[in-house]
Amino acid sequence: MLRRRITLLAVVPALAMLAACQGGSTKGTAAPDTVRVAHLPSTLFAPLYLADAKGYFKQEGIKVVLQSVKSGQDAVPLAASGKVDAVVAGFSAGLFNGVSKGLKVKVAGSMGASTGATPSPTALEVSKRLVGFKKASDLRGRKIAVAGGAGAAGGYQLAETLRQAGLGLKDVKVVNVAAPDMKAALTSGGVDAALAPAPFTTAMEVGGVAKPVAVPPKGTTATGVIFGDAFDGKPTADKFLSALRKGAEDLQGNGRTSDETLRILAKATGQKLEVLRKTPPYQWDPQLKPNAGQLEKMQDTYREAGLLTGGPVPVKRLIG
Repeated sequence: MLRRRITLLAVVPALAMLAACQGGSTKGTAAPDTVRVAHLPSTLFAPLYLADAKGYFKQEGIKVVLQSVKSGQDAVPLAASGKVDAVVAGFSAGLFNGVSKGLKVKVAGSMGASTGATPSPTALEVSKRLVGFKKASDLRGRKIAVAGGAGAAGGYQLAETLRQAGLGLKDVKVVNVAAPDMKAALTSGGVDAALAPAPFTTAMEVGGVAKPVAVPPKGTTATGVIFGDAFDGKPTADKFLSALRKGAEDLQGNGRTSDETLRILAKATGQKLEVLRKTPPYQWDPQLKPNAGQLEKMQDTYREAGLLTGGPVPVKRLIG
């Protein structure tokens, strides 16, 4: 019996060493890497929510912790300081100002873009109180609500929408109104129009409060993925992007409006499922590549509006 016990004691350490050398034996017990993501709940960021709900992050061996914020411009400094690893939100004038002053962040990917079609997920909605207003050019001098104000991502989208009518940001009065509050502002007369994202556009129209008079040009995008310098380039960052791309691939074609997609988005954004079913979808590059052309135009737009305080930021410096 003593000899048998000695033999078993000798075998157990050997088996433990063998298990440690076989990656497959320990993979299931390894703790996943945690990625802290600040986001502004919106259907614009559908790839993030699909990747989370469908387990794509888990497949990559990472755990994503979502942290809701009120605006992307507030979250970018969090990424620069390492308080979060990534930000999925809009690109503001503050991003360009910050980077020009040494803020350590990179644009790692794009998110939802305008289809340019009517109806559109993002639209310039005019209050039905204004009789006779049929086109964007009628809004010269009027108050227009934009979430975050002229220097936010919505400010760029408004500028692109107005540009088609021969107007610019300086030709209107931009008022900072949060997207959920735009409907009430239009009803009360606090603003005359609103550049609203989906699904708030649909809610305004269904409620009989406003009507669309213009939409951003096809491909207009002012949102995406921002990495903090400490996170950018790490293997975990690559895994995070890989999972996001799987989510974006599921949003091609009819996948944008499938019942599964809409249920995931309703849960992630707190919007009603019946409203999302009536809401036109955005479009996403399946690879979520950063859009250098849009970043260039965005910086030019903010500079024309007098919103940039630093020197020009080369787009190559922005893109991770």
